[in-house]
Formats: sequence, structure tokens, C-alpha cells
Amino acid sequence: MPERNSRQAMVIEDAEVLPNPNGTAPGMFIDHLGAAIVLLPGPPREMRPMFENHVAERLAGRAGTLRVVRRMLRVAGMGESAVDEKIAPVYTQYDNPVTTILFNQSEIEIHLTARGRTEKEAVDLLDRLTGQIEERLGNAVFSFAGETMEEVVGLKLALGRYTLSVAESCTGGLLAQRLTEVPGSSQYFIEGVVAYANDAKTRTLGVEPMLLLEHGAVSAPVAEAMAEGIRKRAGTDFALSITGVAGPGGGTDEKPVGTVFIALADDLKTEHRKLNLPGDRHLIRWRASQAALELLRRRLI
Repeated sequence: MPERNSRQAMVIEDAEVLPNPNGTAPGMFIDHLGAAIVLLPGPPREMRPMFENHVAERLAGRAGTLRVVRRMLRVAGMGESAVDEKIAPVYTQYDNPVTTILFNQSEIEIHLTARGRTEKEAVDLLDRLTGQIEERLGNAVFSFAGETMEEVVGLKLALGRYTLSVAESCTGGLLAQRLTEVPGSSQYFIEGVVAYANDAKTRTLGVEPMLLLEHGAVSAPVAEAMAEGIRKRAGTDFALSITGVAGPGGGTDEKPVGTVFIALADDLKTEHRKLNLPGDRHLIRWRASQAALELLRRRLI
């Protein structure tokens, strides 16, 4: 063990040491002259369980009658300004809850914070505003408790007892990685293929060479053939595919960097979407995976 790690064994005199099953740094709870002093490790995977299991309940008893409850809604397929334009007439009528709109790399987050004399009172305020926001935005709201897109899609697949396979080119396995981040995904995710080169698309997914020659790897016909190929190979209910130009090189006047085709196949039909995604290589790949999951989510609802 490096000597500097020994500092993690130091605790303040008379502090209660909080257990940390997820790391080595301890937490501490100190009751000093009626005030609570809490020290927690920095990494969220260590800090959150420690706070939830050993700190939150103690602080609740000191908080008096005020309760604060937060909720995060996630929105897909809309820009920040478009979301704000639709819901501002609703949320600006409230001083409580307070609404904050944030943009992350592929979606909009709506953060709601309500205060109440009881937790139920605060939750009721959030429910009222959430319902009004949902009326304005419709199916664009895909998460009401901060769930990720892959969690929402996974739950819908599991509830319907559907199976899914994916074929990826420019995303290089990112879509499969996101799906398998969700515990229990083996219930519905069957197989993923990264067919990066053209001959891999033909050899592994059965994409006709003539299709690649006529339309190019980044095209609607190839995206659809990839989805149909992996669905046939894996024998799944649904299949997604992604092919595109992630950059920074490789773009042309006809297909500039950020051109992406996604496709979805099931036993009824195969459909595709053409995307023109902004951003660097990382963002283009992430946004492509998000768009593919969103396409499947809308099919499932």
C-alpha cells in the first residue's frame, strides 16, 4: 500500500466512523455543540450509499418541518429552446416548485424542486407540475424519475417480453455497452455485432456487396440491411443498426461528418432515420446511440 494511503485511516477524535463498503476512505459524523458535522468521501459511488444509509435519516430529524423533494424529467428529440417555449407558460406560474432546464450531451433535463411542510405536500406539488409539463411535451418526456434512456427501453422490453439485437458500425459497440449497463439486461438483449468494415457487414450481417457499392456504407439501404441481418442472425423480436461518419475525417460534400443512419427492424416492417448530428467524434457517437434507442422506445409505445 502506498504510504500516502495511510491518511485515509485518520479520523477526528470523538467522531463516529461511517462504514464504506465501496471504498477505503471512511466517513465521519460529529455531533458538536448541537450541530451536525458530516465528512464524506468524494467519489459518488462511495458518497451516495453512505449518505443514504447513515446520514440522511439523522439530518431529517434536525430539519424541522421543511421538506425538500427533487425530481428530474428527461426529454428526447427536442432542443432546449423548444422545450422552454412549450413549458415556460406553465412553470413560470409557480414559485414552488422551482424549475431548471439543462442540456446534456443528447437530451434535455428538467429539474423540479418543491418545498413542503411534509414530504407528501412537496410530492403533490411536483405531481401537479409534472402532469402539466407532460401535457405540453407528450411522448417526448421519456423519464420521470431520472432514468436513462437505456433503462427506460430495457424496462419496456422486459415488460413486453421482447428481445433485441444490435448491429453497429460507427458507434463501435457503444449501443450494446449502454444496453448492458442495465442490470438484468440479459433478459432481453441477445446479441450485438460491430461490423466496422464493409466486408464484415457482408460476411457477418449478410449485407449485399452491390448494396454497399451502389449506396455506400453510410446509407439508408445499408442501415436497413444491417438491422434485418442481425435480427435474422439473432432471432430477436427487434433489431437496431447504426452506420455513419463520426469524424473528424471521412466526410464528403454529400455525406459530411455527423451524417448517421439508424434503422429498426421487427416482424412487421423496417424503418430508418437520417441524422445530421453536431459535435465531435464522442458526441456524434453518443447522440447516434441515443437516437437509435429513442427510435425503439417510440416503436414500443
